[in-house]
Amino acid sequence: MDVLSEVLRVVKLQGALFYNGEFSAPWCVNASSARALARHFAPQSEHVIVFHLLTDGRAFIRLQSGERITLEAGDLVMIPHGDPHVMGNGSAADAVNDSEQLGEVIAQGLNPWRMGGGGEVTKFVCGYMASEPRLSTVFLSGLPALFKVSIRNDASGRWLENSIRFSVSDTDLSRPGREAVLGKLAEVVFVEALRAYIAQLPAQQKGWLGGARDAEIGKTLALMHRDPVRPWTLATLAKEAGISRTVLAERFRH
Repeated sequence: MDVLSEVLRVVKLQGALFYNGEFSAPWCVNASSARALARHFAPQSEHVIVFHLLTDGRAFIRLQSGERITLEAGDLVMIPHGDPHVMGNGSAADAVNDSEQLGEVIAQGLNPWRMGGGGEVTKFVCGYMASEPRLSTVFLSGLPALFKVSIRNDASGRWLENSIRFSVSDTDLSRPGREAVLGKLAEVVFVEALRAYIAQLPAQQKGWLGGARDAEIGKTLALMHRDPVRPWTLATLAKEAGISRTVLAERFRH
């Protein structure tokens, strides 16, 4: 088993898809911070990860720091540390503060929330993941405040997008297990984003995510996560990973 799977196996995640937007340009939204979302969805959680999947159209997303990226259909954007952000297509002069409407949005479930000026349409689905402290302080420490990946680049991503589209369009709230399905989809979205992000890291990337991307170091990390009480030594780790002790020590230190 790889190290990412090993870590996710023991880390508790709780998530859901909660927002189905259909906005026409120009539009702009001041998105709620993670703390605001936590009050509604996971009041006991110390950390909430936010993500948005654009299924149609285009948009921009901007953090308070000024960092800004553009989004196109098929892009999945993650805000791992729950930073407040602005999303839109067009002028940001008259941005709507969604915290004022969040209660109403939640109450209507995943029925489309529509607004805007009547121009180009952008459709997106938003979700969250609530995590325990171990994940937020250690696991997420190697992630930037904002990143995007395209999930239309491979078959698994396209399957995931189609599954989300189907689940969101299913308006029969009485069907048993619907919330469980949405929660699992949110978890898969998070894992898929991490997999795609790790895959596109440069070869010189440092930190534990860089190690997870490296075949031998990733295997070493997985061994330690799988059996943390074993008295591992450099010699036993090198033997299990199939590389020399010198190479393992140098690359692990890097």
